[in-house]
Formats: sequence, structure tokens, C-alpha cells
Amino acid sequence: MANPIFREKLRAGKFFAVPGVQDMIAAVIADKVGFDLVYGTGYWLTASAWGLPDAGIATYTEMKNRMETLVRTSKAGVIADGDTGYGGLLNVHHTVKGYEEAGVTAIQLEDQEFPKKCGHTPHKRIIAAEDMVEKIKVAVDARQDENFVIIARTDAYQSEGMDGVMRRMEAYASAGADVLFPEALANNDEIRIACRDLPLPVMANMSNSSGEPMPSAETLAELGLAYAIYPSLMALAACSAMENALRGLKEQGTANPDGLFSFKEFSSLIGFDEVTAFEKKWAQI
Repeated sequence: MANPIFREKLRAGKFFAVPGVQDMIAAVIADKVGFDLVYGTGYWLTASAWGLPDAGIATYTEMKNRMETLVRTSKAGVIADGDTGYGGLLNVHHTVKGYEEAGVTAIQLEDQEFPKKCGHTPHKRIIAAEDMVEKIKVAVDARQDENFVIIARTDAYQSEGMDGVMRRMEAYASAGADVLFPEALANNDEIRIACRDLPLPVMANMSNSSGEPMPSAETLAELGLAYAIYPSLMALAACSAMENALRGLKEQGTANPDGLFSFKEFSSLIGFDEVTAFEKKWAQI
């Protein structure tokens, strides 16, 4: 059964931030900080598991397994990147049912051709709006739990501009999507227009991909967004910390960087307290 927290937060109408998690270590840290929703990012879960780019190489089965592991590890509701649904209409039906069975609270589907590319890379190719409308209808029909949220994303901005984005988003809303995701809009004015004129909650992707400072949550709320995902925040922060620590080891032969997380606390977060309790209980067996 899908975690109802996502629908509850959407109904509340207050902007919220959703961090992306690249692996299960990130998931337990997000739990510690207190996030009740996390984003299962296709880009970073693929990179962390297989060292591959987000270019449609990871399969549905591989990604479903990653999402199942994330749901099991995290206490939060999981918004899952479902790419294109991994193929045609039958694939979309199978993907929605599989992700729902995996325990995620929402699936995000996009209108790129299969195989897809990361939304912040050039030369994306998109399918006809009518074909994506059919995918959304199939996804809605495949859903079993009313708490399960369907997010419709368009990557049309590069090829069709803002007018194309708005036409597609309106069509996907009519097809039954719950949340609209106009990917990679150019500026805040366009985000404001989308939030003002579209009939459903609108989300945005704060990807840290440009190197520019991220707008504050207050700014994003003022634009009218329901929420934003931050898919790369933890992964890029971890990469920077790992590089700095390794440079110290390679160049100075030291392994004492500032800000190391407590090993004792991490062991507790990952479940060793439960292992110790089990061993104490069954020590006489």
C-alpha cells in the first residue's frame, strides 16, 4: 500500500522540498535529518549502483529492485523516477504495477523517446503528445491504490518552447495525471506562468547542474510550486567530501579530514543496534 504522506502534503498546499537519494547511505541520512519524502533519482541510483550514465541503459527490473531496496531502507515515502515507463503502453502498465507493488508512493513518467536521456542534457527526443496522453491513461488504469501518485513530466522545452510545454502539460492533466513536471524551464517567470495557468500542482527540478546558486524554498513557494526535488544535492556533496578526503590521503598520507561522520552513529543508523539486540536475545541457542 502506498504511503499516503505525498497526497497529504499536496492537499496541505504548503511548499516542500524532496531530496534525491543516490544510495542507501543517503537514505538513512535523510531519515536522520527528518525528511518524510525522498526522491528515488534515476540518474544517481544508476550511477551509484552500476557506474553508468542516465541514458536508458539501466533496465526496468534493475531499477525496480533499487526502488524496493530504497523503500525497505528508508522510513520516508519514496517518489520514484520511472523514466519513460521503459517502453510502450504494455511496458508502462507493467512498470506502474511493479513500482506500486515495490511500495513507492509515486511514479514519475516522462515524454521522451525510449531509451531516454537525463533531462539536463542536450539532444533529447520526445514522443508525440498524443502518445504520452495514452501512457498517462494506461498508468492511471494500472494504479490499484488511490494514494499512489502519478507525475507527468515533459521534456518539450528544448524543442517546442514554452507554448509546447503548456499544451502538453494541459493534455497530461486531462489524461489523469496528479502532478505536472515541466522540466528545465529557463527562468522564474516561466515557472510562475506554469504554476498560475496549469490546473494541477506543479513541481520543479533543482538539480545543481548549472553551478548557479539554488533559489530558496521561500522563493520557490512564492512562484507557486507545490514542491521541488533536489536529485543531485546529496550525491554531489558526497563526491566533494570523498575527493577532499582522498586527496589528503594521497598527498599528505593523512586520514583525518574535518567533519567525518561518527562511525558509531552510522552503525546504529544502518541497523547494528538491532543485530546486537538479536544476538543478546538468542545468545544461548
